[in-house]
Parts: sequence; C-alpha cells; structure tokens
Amino acid sequence: LARELISQSLQSAQHCLEGQDFGTAYAHYVLVLNLAPELKHDVKEMFQFTLFKWAEELDSLTRIQDLFNCYEQALELFPNDEVICNSMGEHLFRMGFRDEAAGYFHKAVKLNPDFADAKENFYRVANWLVERWHFIMLNDTNRNLIYQKAIQKKVCSGCRTVLDIGTGTGILSMFAKKAGASSVYACELSKTMYKLACDVVAANNMEGEIKLLHMKSLDIEIPKHVPERISLVVTETVDAGLFGEGIVESLVHAWEHLLLPPKPKNECVGPDEYGQVVPAGAVIFGMAVECKEIRRHHRVCVQEIAGVILAETVEFHSPTYAAINSDETVEPYTTEKLSRVPGGYVPLTEPFKAMTVDFNDLQELKNLATRKPCKISVPVSRGGVLDAIVVWFVLHLDHEHTLSTSPTEETCWEQAVYPVQGLPGTSCYSVKPGDTVTMDVSCQDCYLRIQNVSLVTSESGMDIERNFSENTVSLGNEAELCSALASLQTTSTLDCVGKECVLESTEISLLNNVTYHECFKAAISKVLSSLTPSGQSQSMDVDSHSSEMDLKKIQDPNASDTIPDPLYVLDVSEGFSVLPVIACKFGAVKAYSSIEREHHQTALSLISEVNNLPKETLEFWHNQLEDESVLLQRPKSDKLWSIIILDVVETSGLIQQEVMEKAAISRCLLHSGGKIFPQYVMIYGMLIESQSLVLETAVQGTEPTLSLNIAPFINQFKVPVRVFLDLSTLPCVPLSKTVELLMLDLMNPYLNSSSREVKVQICKSGQVTAIPFWYRMHLDEDISLDTSSESSHWKQAAVVLDKPIQVQVGDEVILNIQHHKSNVSIMIKQ
Repeated sequence: LARELISQSLQSAQHCLEGQDFGTAYAHYVLVLNLAPELKHDVKEMFQFTLFKWAEELDSLTRIQDLFNCYEQALELFPNDEVICNSMGEHLFRMGFRDEAAGYFHKAVKLNPDFADAKENFYRVANWLVERWHFIMLNDTNRNLIYQKAIQKKVCSGCRTVLDIGTGTGILSMFAKKAGASSVYACELSKTMYKLACDVVAANNMEGEIKLLHMKSLDIEIPKHVPERISLVVTETVDAGLFGEGIVESLVHAWEHLLLPPKPKNECVGPDEYGQVVPAGAVIFGMAVECKEIRRHHRVCVQEIAGVILAETVEFHSPTYAAINSDETVEPYTTEKLSRVPGGYVPLTEPFKAMTVDFNDLQELKNLATRKPCKISVPVSRGGVLDAIVVWFVLHLDHEHTLSTSPTEETCWEQAVYPVQGLPGTSCYSVKPGDTVTMDVSCQDCYLRIQNVSLVTSESGMDIERNFSENTVSLGNEAELCSALASLQTTSTLDCVGKECVLESTEISLLNNVTYHECFKAAISKVLSSLTPSGQSQSMDVDSHSSEMDLKKIQDPNASDTIPDPLYVLDVSEGFSVLPVIACKFGAVKAYSSIEREHHQTALSLISEVNNLPKETLEFWHNQLEDESVLLQRPKSDKLWSIIILDVVETSGLIQQEVMEKAAISRCLLHSGGKIFPQYVMIYGMLIESQSLVLETAVQGTEPTLSLNIAPFINQFKVPVRVFLDLSTLPCVPLSKTVELLMLDLMNPYLNSSSREVKVQICKSGQVTAIPFWYRMHLDEDISLDTSSESSHWKQAAVVLDKPIQVQVGDEVILNIQHHKSNVSIMIKQ
C-alpha cells in the first residue's frame, strides 16, 4: 500500500509540475520523502526545483511565514544541502534578516567550500555584519594597550563591578576580568557579534565569569538582568564624529538606571562607592580644509557635460547637506582617512577646539542635546578653496591615558568630514588670510552637527558674510547691499531658488567626470550614425525653435515631410545619469532612463527642458513597465533598442551582480547594428606587498590583542576581497607590472572563458600580500574608460592572500582566474 501511495504521489507531483501547480507538487514530494527516505538521492533535483518555484510564488504572494516553513521542512529532509541553505539565506537577506542570512550562507560554504554562489553571498553579507573597522581596531596594539591600562587602573582602584556597553568581540570585558573585576557584564545588540563574543569569551576561559546580554544597554534592568548598580561602565561606542553610535543616550541611561552615583565633589568617599565611566570624556577638534577629492564628491563643479547644459534651476547636494534641514535623522558627515585621501588636503585654518564633553557628568550629558548651538569663529591662515570642515577628537580614558583620532596621528581611525556646499560656482568658496570661517556646533539626534558654515570676508572695509547652508548673504552695512551682492555675484541665487536634488556622493563625482560623458557621447554618436540610413543625418544641439517635426525630420529636400521612426536608447546604469539626455541631443532619438526616484526624474526632466528637447524624447522606463522586475524589455512590441547602456562595475570596484545575465537578455533586444555599452571589459591587475591591506582584512594572531584569543573567531568573517580602495594612495610596494587578467565580452559571450591562467613576471623581491584589480571598459574598439583613472567615480578592489608569498626578482607567478556568472575570483597557483 505504501509503495502504491509513493508511486501515485510521484506521478501526481510530475503532473502538477507540468501544470505549474508548484504548491501541490511540493506537498507530494514531501509525502514521498517522508514515506521513502531512501529515494532522497533520486528525487533531490526535482524537489529542489519544486521548492524554489513554490518559494518564488509564496514570496510574490507575501506569504512569508509559509515560505520559511517550507524551507525549514526542506532542511529537515536535506539538512546538509548547500543549495537549499544558500537559497534560504537569499530569501532572508532580501527581507532584511542579515544575521540569519549570514548563518545559512556560512553553513552552505562550510558544506561546500567550492560553491561559488554561496561564497559570494557570504562575502557580501559579512561586510554588513562585521564591519571592516573591527579588524583594523583589533590590530591597533596601541589602542588596545591604552584601553587595557585605563581599565586596569580603575579596577585596581576599587571598581569591582563592570558593564561593557557595545562589547563587540568582548575585548574590553576580558580586560576588566583579567584586571580582577569581581563581576563583569557585557551587552551587544548585533546577533552576529553577540554570538561571536560568546565564542571568544569561552575560548579565553571566561565563559562563567562574564555575563553576556544580547540586548541594547537601554533595555537593561536591575535586578532583572544585572543584580545591582555597577561601579564602572567601559565602552567604545564612538564613531568618527564621536556621538554617532549613541554614546550620549546610553550613558544618560546608564547614569540614571545602572551606575552607582558619581563621586561628590570635595567629599571623601570610598573607592568602590561611586560610579565611573571609561572613557571619562573627550575634546573635539576641527579644521577647515581644501580638498579636491572631497569637493568632487559633494559639489557639482561643471555647468555643461558633453554638450548638455545643467539646469540652473536644479541644485545638486550630497546627503550630508540634505541632513541640515531634514526631519530625518541622517548622518551629517562622511568619513575619510585624510592621510590617504587622493590628492591630499590643505589646512586653511589652525585646528580649533569645537566641543568638550565629560562622560562622568550626567547633567552635562543631558544638556548636550538641548543646549543652543555654539557659534565658533576661526581665522583663515592660508588662502584656498573652502571644501570641508574636518573633525577629530581626543578621547580621555582617564587623567593619564588618551587616544587621538587626529589625521596627523598613526591611528586606526578615520576623520569626520563635513563638506561645505550650498552656493553655485567655485568662486563663492575662495578664502584668503584675514577672512573668518564661522559655524554652529551642536549635538543633536545623537550626532555632532556643524551647520550654518559661513565665510566673513573683509572687502572695501565691509564685513560680508557668505552662508553656505541657507544661500543667504548678510551685511554689516545694509545700505551697501547692492555693491556687495555685485561683488559676490549672488544675485542669480537670490532671484531664483533652485529645486534641490540630493545625490549620493558617487553620483556627484560621476557628474563631475567630464571624460566619462565625452566618451559616451562619442560612442553614442558612432552607433546612431551607423544606424541612420544614407542621406539622412542626426541633428545635434537642438535649439528652442525646433518642433517635433524638425526633430524627427529626415534632412532630405525631396522628402522633407517624412518622419523617420526614432532610434531607441535605454540607459539602465545605476544611479542618476544624464546619458539619456546626451543621446536625445542627436536628433531622431527616444531615450529611456531607468531612474526611479521622483526628485531625480524631476531633475533630469528640467535638464532636458533647459537643453530645448521636446518632452516626448525622454521617458522614464520604470514608469512604463507593468512588471518592474523585468527591466530589460522591448521599447514597443514591434521595436528593438539601438543602444542599451549597462553598469558593469559597482562603485566599490566589483563586477555588478548578474551583469552577464543582463547582457544575454540585452543582446536579444538589440536592433540590427545596435550595441551594448560597454561592448567588452578588460580586467587588469598586479601583485603588491601591502601591510595595510593585511591589517584591514584579518586580525594578526594574539599579539595585537594582548594575548587574548580573538583572531580565529572574527577571522571567520574576513572576506578575500577588499573593496572601495584607492590604489593611488594605498601604502604598498608593486612587485610586478600591470597584467591583463580577463576579458568579459558583453556582445560576444562565446569569447569569454570561465577559467584562465596568467603568467606574471616579478620585477621586485618581496612578499606578495594582495592582488589589486581594476577595469578598462571599452564602449567600442577606439573608446574606453579606465576605472583607476584620477577622475573616475569608481574605486578599486584587491584580493588579499591568506598567507603572504615570498618572491624574488625574475620569478614567474601563475594566477588562476575563474569567471562564474558575474563573479571573478583570482588565485595564485602554488
């Protein structure tokens, strides 16, 4: 009877699959596998196929709980199936459950170390879960030593109970325990870091001596989680802007609910009868700087790009500027390692003290968020262009031990950067000795905020203030308003308040990349010209008197009223792109942009309008799609694309996911003679020795962590590829010349090889620690873009070796290059 039921269920499953009834088919397979586990091997592939199809359907119906129930059921049947684990992880990641997704990706990789999809998924999610600064900071022996000494001093002076807020790997808690604290508690909100800390504490034989809490400190209650008030809080919940990880809020809560009362002033109190915090306080410093790299990422410095005029009615800003008047809590700064910023930086003022904070003073901490901004004026000491206010701090762990994050120090820290933006044109930002930079400094929404940055100049005996945050001009003498405005050339700003458009910093640097747009303009022109019938021509730079007839007219006197079908161009490159407007200026063209955000669409429409292009020449492709998941489609049922523009490389320096799959679809949608841009991509690389990359990728044994065993646990989350690098400033020694690693042909996929070996000649003796790589994107045979160029909005990436390889001049090293889908792996063949 059982055999008959199994046979019938298998037949029913097959019948359901043919009718695309995946839910019923899945139920039949589950029944079969429960009744006959011996059939697992035979039906495994069909079961997986059915599971994935049913999961897609459940996902589209938002039946999320049913979806996960199916995967859990499947993993009970196939607990060691890496494909099911990986697929479960992908669903979890898409829904925002990164911790859980990482667990499944990690398991899939352990089950099959050669499973490329799972490895790529795990590497991408690992960057979210365990941020790279954990490795850098744990490798900073000086930072670890100073924290250890400060904690030891407090514990030895009588602080017997300790709470570590935001424990991370648990290193500060273990310092406290080793110093002799009787009770140590540690809290960590991240599930991944909490589990990691549990493993680390156990490996260092302190499992029963440190109580780890998977929660934020604001939720800790006495006596529910901690039996009584504690005498010492240790924490390093500080970011480059000091307050960005919520240290003020957590310490206010700690003083009110968790810590013993602070030591009364001028009173003799026993050492263990009052509460304390390490760090005890901080001093925040700032400095105005000129920096071309910061400028090109936060201010659009061009008025025209490849013949396209940028609308004066559009004001482009980066997210840091948008934070000034936004209701949302947006980080009001970016971060840079100034000692490694491309092109360097020039100090325009002396360093100034922006703020001091005492973490042992509850009232001061409570007042931080409510007190009025402090107005600071700083004299300009050197002429130049005011591009940013750079901020760092000195952390006072106690009276004796300090840590500085200054750009002039050898430190693992980056600095907080507040880009100055708000007025059009570079002349508005020029400063000279004798000028004064003013700003408001405050702590709001858990962030250090520097707002209303202004320049007070002295011209013709007047004080003139230029405000970079609110586009205003204020004067010491109102009667001289006209002459002052004339000298500042800001009348157009006052007369016409532009529409604000917020772009990511990489999108702004792309707008500033003239070479990129000129190359695309030339390549687009060649393709469109080749597709224009003989005797016809495309009109360039359409003027305001052109009508739709003029735009589409074939320039033949004998056929002047004939309107040709337009050539269709689709731009599906990432982010804000003016390439569709460049294409539209070639005449009989209808360009589609894949921009989705409404304010981005508005900005591009305004640019199109300023360039006198008829409204119907530019369309927004997402607005035309019935199913937005299928981006690559024909423009119309009977038409094909002349040009499809794809983004092949992420700004991080990696190949875009699924780009080769997109290219395969794109080739089927091209007009005869049509092209994909880029048509092919060359990947280049070299061998280098770089201790910096090693320290940024993995914790180096127990020495930097002062004999504590942390490295094996956090190094499980290391990734072999370091992204967002700038090779021009990376501390490294080249050991070989540049070599061609691989070609990815988007027009002719049969030319692509999945595996290739490359011989590399060693030109300098040393230790190979990494293989940086970058791309040359060929729009055609003659026009190309290099992602490592100075003006590039792309960064580079590097494969970091697990173990350095010693090489001598004249040696030959063989690299093995693997290409799987959109993933490229580079290994040294031993």
